[in-house]
Amino acid sequence: MMPVLTLLCFLCGSLMFSYWIGLLLKINIRTAGDGNPGAANLWNTAGYKFGILGVALDFLKGYVPILLLVNTGALSGYQLIPAALAPIAGHAFSPFLKWNGGKSLSVSFGVWSALTQFRASLCFAIILALLLLFMKLTAKGRKSTSNEDGLQTTIGFLFVSIYLYFGNYPAFILWIWLGNLLLFLWKNKEGITQFIKDKRKIEE
Repeated sequence: MMPVLTLLCFLCGSLMFSYWIGLLLKINIRTAGDGNPGAANLWNTAGYKFGILGVALDFLKGYVPILLLVNTGALSGYQLIPAALAPIAGHAFSPFLKWNGGKSLSVSFGVWSALTQFRASLCFAIILALLLLFMKLTAKGRKSTSNEDGLQTTIGFLFVSIYLYFGNYPAFILWIWLGNLLLFLWKNKEGITQFIKDKRKIEE
């Protein structure tokens, strides 16, 4: 049962709603910005209304399947680890886009909202808001790049572990967090690599 449910969660996450909405609008969002087929590029190319729709659909494809598993008890404890990570991985490596995909931020919010009754996702949102405020105060009017946004997302998610640890969440939740972090690291590796290079240049 667990492999079948995990596969269904993966397929649900792999539905690239933002990309398909763009195609309906005769816009290939993969040719804009950083080429990400997610809601951020839909927002930038088609406007905030369609962008919000893309964010909502990406959120729901993480939230709905995991909420169903949790509420029905179909999977529990350590069995939830692969199933909870599956929608996130599905968005990051969608078979509908030849195993390419987005950075999985919105779908991650959906998964964590279902797992923790919105608590961890709210914590993550607050952390990202604070990081964004810090970036704006230090950027002196310069607009952040997609790589910087990805780095900010990864750093913010690192801090979520503190909340989960002191919130006495069970160990399997921490394993899901670790898997999600590794996916963020992989999808944002360009931004992280660029940050390290810039850091070295400054030190030199």
